[in-house]
Amino acid sequence: MSDDFREELPLEDEQQELFEHFHLTVDKGQAPLRIDKFLSDHMADTSRHRIQLAIAAEYVRVNDKVVKANYKVRPLDEIALVMPYQRRGVDIKPEPIPLSIAYEDDDLMVVDKPAGMVVHPGHGNYEGTLVNALAYYLGKEAAIDEDGRMGLLVHRIDKDTSGLLVVAKTDVAQIGLASQFFHHTIERRYLALVWGNLEEDEGTVDAPIGRDPGDRLRYRVCSDEAQGKHAVTHWKVVERFGYVTLVECVLETGRTHQIRVHMNYLGHPLFNDERYGGDRILKGSLYTKYKQFIDNCFALCPRQALHARTLGFIHPVTKKKISLESEIPSDMSALLDKWRRYAGSHTLEEEEDGSTI
Repeated sequence: MSDDFREELPLEDEQQELFEHFHLTVDKGQAPLRIDKFLSDHMADTSRHRIQLAIAAEYVRVNDKVVKANYKVRPLDEIALVMPYQRRGVDIKPEPIPLSIAYEDDDLMVVDKPAGMVVHPGHGNYEGTLVNALAYYLGKEAAIDEDGRMGLLVHRIDKDTSGLLVVAKTDVAQIGLASQFFHHTIERRYLALVWGNLEEDEGTVDAPIGRDPGDRLRYRVCSDEAQGKHAVTHWKVVERFGYVTLVECVLETGRTHQIRVHMNYLGHPLFNDERYGGDRILKGSLYTKYKQFIDNCFALCPRQALHARTLGFIHPVTKKKISLESEIPSDMSALLDKWRRYAGSHTLEEEEDGSTI
């Protein structure tokens, strides 16, 4: 594949990281040719079978219209294509890292990822990642193709977020699952403990997300989609503790840090989220005993309190509905129990010294 065929896009969100975008203008002298054959001729590192799967998943458009595999290209046709991303150029070292597997068959598996595990190698994390564990569990040959590409991952969750992650074992499964993420039909429900007592019982944040120009490790809500990417999060209150609230968040889109950014935008950052200011006292009293209580909470759950609890999708081969739920991990469960006890034994509107934040 020529370098001018692949559009080099900044990896600013989960969708761009999951998909590579390609564009090609057909030559003036091109004879009629099936588009699957045409693309396989121009994408030397992608099989015709994989291209046919992408066409079936409606990833290929000609002149801004979805086409079938038997469409014959014509001179000056404008072809746009997205393909599930296959990581290149990383030497994957298989490592015998234990995996908590929630579901597995010949086509795919769902892993219950612990907090603290990086999903894929990069940026100083080349060992101890989920990909290293998968390369060992599935065998490096199964996990990585002859070009050194890691093609199993369909989506990801942050290092310090726990919960369910689906992994494809085959091209059919990867493209079929990726299509559901691309078209926002995957069911993803998260539990998050956030600072503050939300006024409403439920709501929706529909606000584009892009990188924070002042900090490349942070994201922010942008004024319009010209600066950021479309992002929608639905939320509802599960349990109130006064100074913090347990909410369920349902992702309609899948941007990097989406829940963390959207809840911060509402003025309710995730509890102990260092990146977005949740690792300090934002609500509550100013007296010493309360500060000690919060410090103990931070020590009990030393990461953002976010858990990917539910994952639902249509199996790409059997077409059956798969719906899985992960138990709240011990650190977050202990944190919630601690807040329940505190809320049950304190009047949160007015503490001992009569002053609150």
